[in-house]
Amino acid sequence: MYKLKAAEWRPEHFKWEVKNRVATITLNRPERKNPLTFQSYAELRDTFHKLQYADDVRTVVVTGEGGNFCSGGDVHDIIGPLVKMEMDDLMVFTRMTGSLVKEMRNCPQPIIAAVDGICTGAGAIVAMVSDFRYGTPECKTAFLFVRVGLAGCDMGACAILPRIIGQGRASELLYTGRVMKAEEGLAWGYFNELVFPDKLLARANEMALTLANGPAFAHSMTKKCLHQEWNMSIEQAIEAEAEAQAICMQTRDFERAYNAFVKKEKPKFEGN
Repeated sequence: MYKLKAAEWRPEHFKWEVKNRVATITLNRPERKNPLTFQSYAELRDTFHKLQYADDVRTVVVTGEGGNFCSGGDVHDIIGPLVKMEMDDLMVFTRMTGSLVKEMRNCPQPIIAAVDGICTGAGAIVAMVSDFRYGTPECKTAFLFVRVGLAGCDMGACAILPRIIGQGRASELLYTGRVMKAEEGLAWGYFNELVFPDKLLARANEMALTLANGPAFAHSMTKKCLHQEWNMSIEQAIEAEAEAQAICMQTRDFERAYNAFVKKEKPKFEGN
């Protein structure tokens, strides 16, 4: 079976660490509030794609350096060049950014966004597509596309955001580009929890380790069903979950959990 060791990867455009089966992506251009470039978009896309082959990663944490998450596409490195491009090249770019979202959704590991400070534009999309979002009381999230004369329908925002916070709230954010305050995000279900900045990464890592020590194959099935069932009827979803659960019942982790229960012990999952 073809497997990769993610701990050996050396990305060029963000920090990468693998420890205790948790991979941490740190966007690290703090002097500009961690914007994305053509290169970092592509490297993030390729990294999430390769994670399906990594046997040493069970959870992914995405965060930013210097008190901010991500300010979106770099104004000078991306926005400026886009103004001069023809339609063919523009489509290559927008499809590439959309591919990042697809790869994040398709990678089997749960993704946790640890959001502090500025989280705007494509940065807000990266957080939105993550499976868990932890924020800080002062973090500011905004889907800014309309402010630069673009539609709010970028990188799946019109499909995904309403499912998280509701159609009316998503419409307001996407039409106006206004900042969603942290307290709003928590009340609307966008954030799982708000913690103080000095505790943010620790809280994200705590959840990441909990998931990493759990039944990894079962978690991947949960993620797959959460995403695939958007386009299913209730009847189709019930059948899909019946098949998924039957497959999980054939794993050793299911047997380990039963044996531990009989012995009144805590199960030790191995991910298979």
